This record gives sequence, C-alpha cells and structure tokens, in this order.
Amino acid sequence: MFNRVMFATVFVSDQEKALEFYTGLGFQKRADNTWSEGRFLTIGIEGQDFDILLWPGKAGRGEAAPGAPAISVPGLLFVESKDLQRDFAELKARGVELVETEPEEYPFGLRATAIDPDGNRVSLRQQKR
Repeated sequence: MFNRVMFATVFVSDQEKALEFYTGLGFQKRADNTWSEGRFLTIGIEGQDFDILLWPGKAGRGEAAPGAPAISVPGLLFVESKDLQRDFAELKARGVELVETEPEEYPFGLRATAIDPDGNRVSLRQQKR
C-alpha cells in the first residue's frame, strides 16, 4: 500500500516569515516553486527524507487535554534535540517565543514549546536514552 509520508503541512500567513523562523530552528529550505496555485515551499531536516510544506492559511489551534495545564498543548511538529538545554538557551537568546521559561522534565525526557510567527506550536523534545 503506502510506503512513506511525503509532506506534512503547516499553515502560515506569511511564507517568508515562516521560512525565516523554521530555518532558524535548523530546518533547510528544500523546494521553492511558484505555479498557478501559489508558492510551493518546503523545509526539512538534513539527513531526513520528510518535508514540511509551508502553505498559506490560518494557523492550527490545539487545546490541552482535559485536566492538563494549558501549556501542555502539543505542537503541530515534534522536533527532537540531542541537547535541549543548549538549544533552548540559543533560541531564547535569538528572541524565539517560547512557552516555558526553561525546558521541563516529563516521563520521557525534556520538553519545551516554541511558537512560530503565526502562533503554531512546535514541540521541542529530548528523549531519555
């Protein structure tokens, strides 16, 4: 049947601002083509065969699970870090909007949440090894 996921879509109001934000997180621009239906702009992480399409639209707005703190809303993207403390400090120094004041411990490792220019949540994770 199916053999891989080609793209996931993040809806953004300004593709250029979104591209700047996500490349600042370490993503690379992959495809950037304009055609009759608009600008087809994708990003991905080096060494991975999976792209994210930055497409014009309204940002998704998730909600926390019943009984969970409001800040525990999962992001549209989950991005893994080998050193979340270091990466968090770098993002904070660059002025990236972060939900937490410091990465939080949770049963599987560390977590934090970045907010893109449209309010999309990006879940930053470091797994316990």
